[in-house]
Amino acid sequence: MAGNNSVNDVFLQRPVDDRVIVVQILVIIFLCINMLLIVIFVKKESFHTSARYILFFVTLLSDSVLLLVSDVLLILTYFEFTIQVWLCIIFTIFVVMYSFVTPVTLTAMTLERYVAICMPLRHGQLCSTRSTMYCILIIQGVSSGPFIIILSMFFASASLKFYKQSLICSVEAFTLYRWQDHVRSAVFQFYFLIMGITIAYSYVQIMKVAKAASGEKKKLTHKGLKTVILHAFQLLLCLIQLWCPFIETAVLQIDFGLFINVRYSNYIMFNIAPRCLSPLIYGLRDENFSRTEKSYAYFILFKINII
Repeated sequence: MAGNNSVNDVFLQRPVDDRVIVVQILVIIFLCINMLLIVIFVKKESFHTSARYILFFVTLLSDSVLLLVSDVLLILTYFEFTIQVWLCIIFTIFVVMYSFVTPVTLTAMTLERYVAICMPLRHGQLCSTRSTMYCILIIQGVSSGPFIIILSMFFASASLKFYKQSLICSVEAFTLYRWQDHVRSAVFQFYFLIMGITIAYSYVQIMKVAKAASGEKKKLTHKGLKTVILHAFQLLLCLIQLWCPFIETAVLQIDFGLFINVRYSNYIMFNIAPRCLSPLIYGLRDENFSRTEKSYAYFILFKINII
């Protein structure tokens, strides 16, 4: 009973900030949109055989998990609520891994467009359903690299007493020494470089095909080019998010109030915003998805009128 009172005291001592409310509204809206698109994908069997729709489904799941877990951490951090180290490790695994799943998947989606436009005869072979499943496994493996490195450094340097402590959970809590921060920065920048080069190469190659194309193929090529540009912008926002912890660490040493403002701004611009672009790119631009969305919307409105 005393434990419950102390928890209530923590939440009552600090009033809810308007920014926290805004974040909750945005997270709920985007989670609802993602859930709708996930349901559409599951119900529509024709999407299950297309590589780009399967990869899009992966980004929806990844974004939903990341939004949910990071929002829980945001609330816990705001109210300065401490949790056990082992529970924080689980949260960190989800946050770090799914921070990379979306940009790595976007890179794979860009490569799929590159194959479809630049190597159309091999698209059916390279982007088959089986190949896409293997690609998803590779995406999960590649995305696991950063959190394995971060936690390995932590396990190698943390004392046994540390595991018995309670703390305000964040990824930075597992950086005990300065050199670990440098290693984490190097890993993040390596991923940034590889994915950036891949996107740029795909764009240049598609641009070459677009210039040489004519007629119907020219329209399809330009549409693919626009999709790559949108993926590149989305990927840029996701990759900037990987730099946010280092910016926030530098700001924290200057002023704590400024640090809070920067952290909220980064969360909205580089965590929430990139996660809303996938539904916009495919939910509105893609004819198959938009047609299915309209039929679902009419069905829901019909049900509401009946009730």
